[in-house]
Amino acid sequence: MEFRDLKKQYKALKSEMDARIATVINSANFISGFEVEELEQKLAAYVGVKYCITCANGTDAITLALMAWNIKKKDAVFVPNFTFFASGECPAYQGATPIFVDVDRYTYNISPEKLEESIIQVKKEGKYNPKVVIAVDLFGLPADYQKIKIICEKYHLLLLEDGAQGFGGMIGEKKACSFGDISTTSFFPAKPLGCYGDGGAVFTNNDEWADLIKSYRIHGQNKKDKYNNVRIGINSRLDTIQAAVLLVKIEAFKNYELNNINQIANMYTERLSDIPDLVLPIIKNDFASSWAQYTIQLPEEVERAEVQAKLKEKEIPTMVYYKKPMHLQKAFVGTDSAIANCPVTESLCKKVLSIPIHPYLNESEIVQVVESIRELFDLKNN
Repeated sequence: MEFRDLKKQYKALKSEMDARIATVINSANFISGFEVEELEQKLAAYVGVKYCITCANGTDAITLALMAWNIKKKDAVFVPNFTFFASGECPAYQGATPIFVDVDRYTYNISPEKLEESIIQVKKEGKYNPKVVIAVDLFGLPADYQKIKIICEKYHLLLLEDGAQGFGGMIGEKKACSFGDISTTSFFPAKPLGCYGDGGAVFTNNDEWADLIKSYRIHGQNKKDKYNNVRIGINSRLDTIQAAVLLVKIEAFKNYELNNINQIANMYTERLSDIPDLVLPIIKNDFASSWAQYTIQLPEEVERAEVQAKLKEKEIPTMVYYKKPMHLQKAFVGTDSAIANCPVTESLCKKVLSIPIHPYLNESEIVQVVESIRELFDLKNN
């Protein structure tokens, strides 16, 4: 059993995928080929924003957004403590100070209440200039943007939606990657919409920011003269073969993959819901997840490593996202980013466990995972 089965996906899409890739190879337009622009148009239309600017990866996407906003030393950027390292790494790389904020115990996303407390504390101390909130759509579920936007407006902060795991998620009829002043995503292969290498994208409705990001991603070039570099930028282009891959995958994603993975998540929830003290993902009313991960919380008395080992014996892969809070990462030792009061995050890091989920998981595999977990808890209860 695969944790995220890209081989099954390729078999389902093989004929169209091979044809798309062959077209790129035959044209030899490997950089900034026609497929890149076609993909950007389709992604912008799907998300419902004016601009989609593709780039080399999801980390660069965040960096490009921060560059467009001129985020720098002495700026404070508020980041959830329970997330992948890039969300905090990017503002630190720009010289800013990530301020790590605790998350909601059940959605895993940044807590609006703790966010406001952190903003007030930073403003009171006066050491840093509060500038940006990075809200992460963790495990496929959009953050609580209704509350977060009110806080950002109240304190005059920019909102960056890190939708690396959230592409395809929704709040009402509004799609992930449309909630931020700028939003970003990743096309890392294991993401809800992934390519066959690295890739990312930036989304915005702002004309000025879009022009800056387009320039920054290609060495700060002038859009009318590529050999007239008007600012210091980076080299972060999505290559044409990856765009071709994504053009095939986006259609499958829209037509059936997103629906399939939600059905699978529902099966897990229905069949695991009666296990005492096992905390399952909670999707609030009007929210929809794209299920980058299906993450459970084990009871405190259960040894996670033991559960993983027993499931591995049955050839069921598991992952832990995430084992260590952001503020305790070695990279932040000795900085103000290491100062954080985040008991929920610290508790989650000890209890979370992600089980296999992808659009091509069949019912027999679901049964195998569920029965294996139930067996472990029955043995534990005995």
